[in-house]
Amino acid sequence: MTPRPLSANRGGVTLPLLPPPVIITTPPQLATLLEALSGQPAIAVDTESNSLYAYRERVCLIQLSVPGADYIVDSLADLDLFPLAPIFADPEVQKVFHAAEYDVMCLKRDFGFHFVNLFDTMWAARILGWPHVGLGDVLKETFGVHTNKRYQRYNWGKRPLESEALAYARLDTHYLLPLQHLQADALTQKGRWEEAREVFDQVAASEPVSRTFDPEDFWRIKGAFDLTKHEQAILRELYIWRDREARRRGLPLFKVLNDHTLVTLAQARPRTAEELATVNGLKPYHVGRYGGHILRAIKRGTRARPPQPPPLPPRHSDAEVARFQALRAWRKQVTAERGVDASVVVSNAVLWTLAEQKPCTFEGLSRIEGLGPWKRKTYGEAILKVLANW
Repeated sequence: MTPRPLSANRGGVTLPLLPPPVIITTPPQLATLLEALSGQPAIAVDTESNSLYAYRERVCLIQLSVPGADYIVDSLADLDLFPLAPIFADPEVQKVFHAAEYDVMCLKRDFGFHFVNLFDTMWAARILGWPHVGLGDVLKETFGVHTNKRYQRYNWGKRPLESEALAYARLDTHYLLPLQHLQADALTQKGRWEEAREVFDQVAASEPVSRTFDPEDFWRIKGAFDLTKHEQAILRELYIWRDREARRRGLPLFKVLNDHTLVTLAQARPRTAEELATVNGLKPYHVGRYGGHILRAIKRGTRARPPQPPPLPPRHSDAEVARFQALRAWRKQVTAERGVDASVVVSNAVLWTLAEQKPCTFEGLSRIEGLGPWKRKTYGEAILKVLANW
């Protein structure tokens, strides 16, 4: 389906209609796209995935924008996307994303891409101290463009895609290049470019998390540790059944049953379809479709040996907690002076690592993951001073 031309309103003034994005579904179209991208100094990039609708999510669209043109690659079409790899890995071509970490991980997972010279407009907004950093807010405040939130939970895996959905998807990249120019100038003027570059490189290095099913992961369900041992055994069997069912039907886990309902079932321990129908959170179609499977899983759980809980993570010592709190107090002062979010300075995870390891030299700081050269140069002396007092 061909998307309709798109208009935007800025301060009550209608902007010129945007031409429809170019949809890429065939090898010849991909070849034309590669030619259009050749020689471009910067390319805006985004992706759409189907995580809300599939057991194993996939990248369904890749949006690419250059001055004067927007492209949407149908990554579910019969296309070999490997020719895009050299562009993403080219240090001479800047890849501009908004909130890049998730997109980078998905593109690495599905296609094995490698990223060099990345610019993240969300992180740039945070480093600049902008009050709002979501793309919708940034587009509205910077360009007067309003996006349709209806498509935030859209099923990008279905085909054909709605014309309006494609128009929405193209907005995720259409304005990123002019936004990048504004932000790059501001970062340079404020002396924050080196800081931003360090963050961008860390985002580009993000690796996908391997998802393999582990029956013992049922302990991650909220409320699992509050159950009795026998209820925990039932929960484990329900957890195993749900994964098997979701995998068979190609659905995300929550579209079979959500975590809270699994816990409720483990506590209620219904034995019949009539009892099952009275469990809070179960709808009639759950009982009709899954009733027998649920009851059998509960029965298996009642006969199973209670599972052994995982070892608790070691508690932080009083000294570690004191160091963490002292580092937080230092960070709070820095964020107030700079007018940025706390995580822009140093994340909580890094603060805990510092509190645990208590490095006393710059060499020791260099071994702290997440504390790059710019942060060590800028904050290292102050951090060492705080740690020396605790």
